[in-house]
Amino acid sequence: EAVDCSEYGNGSCPENDRSFGIRTSMYLVMSGAIFITIFGNLAMIISISYFKQLHSPTNFLILSMATTDFLLGLTIMPYSMVRSVENCWYFGLPFCKIHYSFDLMLSITSIFHLCSVAIDRFYAICYPLRYSSKMTIPVIKRLLLLCWSVPGAFAFGVVLSEAYAAGIEGYDILVACSSSCPVMFNKLWGTTLFMAGFFTPGSVMVGIYGKIFSVSRKHAKAINSLPENTNHQLKKDSKAAKTLGIVMGVFLLCWFPCFFTILLDPFLNFSTPAMLFDALAWFGYLNSTCNPLIYGFFYPWFRRALKYIVLGKIFNPGFHTTNLFLHKESE
Repeated sequence: EAVDCSEYGNGSCPENDRSFGIRTSMYLVMSGAIFITIFGNLAMIISISYFKQLHSPTNFLILSMATTDFLLGLTIMPYSMVRSVENCWYFGLPFCKIHYSFDLMLSITSIFHLCSVAIDRFYAICYPLRYSSKMTIPVIKRLLLLCWSVPGAFAFGVVLSEAYAAGIEGYDILVACSSSCPVMFNKLWGTTLFMAGFFTPGSVMVGIYGKIFSVSRKHAKAINSLPENTNHQLKKDSKAAKTLGIVMGVFLLCWFPCFFTILLDPFLNFSTPAMLFDALAWFGYLNSTCNPLIYGFFYPWFRRALKYIVLGKIFNPGFHTTNLFLHKESE
């Protein structure tokens, strides 16, 4: 049956009303964000994988999270950049669904990783004597399996089945005629995505870090009366908790507007402008750009590892045992 696409310009891409200068500027800014996302997180992956001193349960969680951000920058952001600048999706409807499935999966995987890191820091700061028995490598492997499998099953299941669009009037015609890779969540799945993929794990993280910072303040009051080794360890754990708290805060700040808009849009009769949706998605992508910058600013060991990578010293035999921590350094 023929579909009347006259309202959408017969499915062809609309003429781009942006000037050449504006489009060039957008490409430069977005390409810069993609470059930092890919190579910043790649440096994190290489550092933790290569240097033996960084092989710890916490860092394995951070390694997996950096892999998530790296994949987002490598496989998602370049196609989204073209769509954003040109106001058109050139890559076909089947790839549109695959692209959005991976986009959704990696976004939810990030917050699941952060939730796992919050749990890890909770035991390290609040119950240090139990930490080594609770956060073992088998436990970390189970957490990582959960972080990847649940978001993947949810994202691909909902998007490829088009359950997210069930009951939306005119959606079939929009898909057949639009050139913008449309994805619209109905009330049920928009609410489910917001609650299960963002609000619930986000609330858990906020609660855990509230407890962590409360305990950290108590530790700080007694820190000067403790032996040097314990003093150093408490400073190290406290700084790690604060840094990961900033990472969590940046994530919530970057992704909340996008998830909240997905929640509200079906209740507003899908009246949110496409350009606003696109801008909020890019604001979320910037979280993956910020994470390696945060680690580079707060962690001297990462800056040293990056220096060794750039200088090619990691190709020297036995260099993986190099000490990245200076004496008495609170990392």
